[in-house]
Amino acid sequence: MTVLLVALGAAVGAPLRYLTDLAVRRRLRSAFPWGTLAVNVAGSLMLGLLVGLPAPSAVATLVGTGFCGALTTYSTFGYETLRLARAGLRRHAVANVLGSVLAGLAAAYLGILLAQAVT
Repeated sequence: MTVLLVALGAAVGAPLRYLTDLAVRRRLRSAFPWGTLAVNVAGSLMLGLLVGLPAPSAVATLVGTGFCGALTTYSTFGYETLRLARAGLRRHAVANVLGSVLAGLAAAYLGILLAQAVT
């Protein structure tokens, strides 16, 4: 049952990540990976909310591991950071690392705070 919940969450999270990144890239047309940053921050916020709420184990598996795990992407973040650095856009690469880590942590913390405020 656990594997099925993870798969169901991932089946929604992965296409949403792809479509979000595609939409952001088309709209902004920037070398900076705004789409990946957006999904990683959104996933961090959602995971923070989930952790802050008294979510049942099945919900945590479906949403936390499945959906958020597939929505967010550390491998793409790493690849895009290296791509920026190799292209000579070192400031973009550093901004991506600092912005992603700081915004992700802030979003997770905000999610926890929001969950505590409503419970």
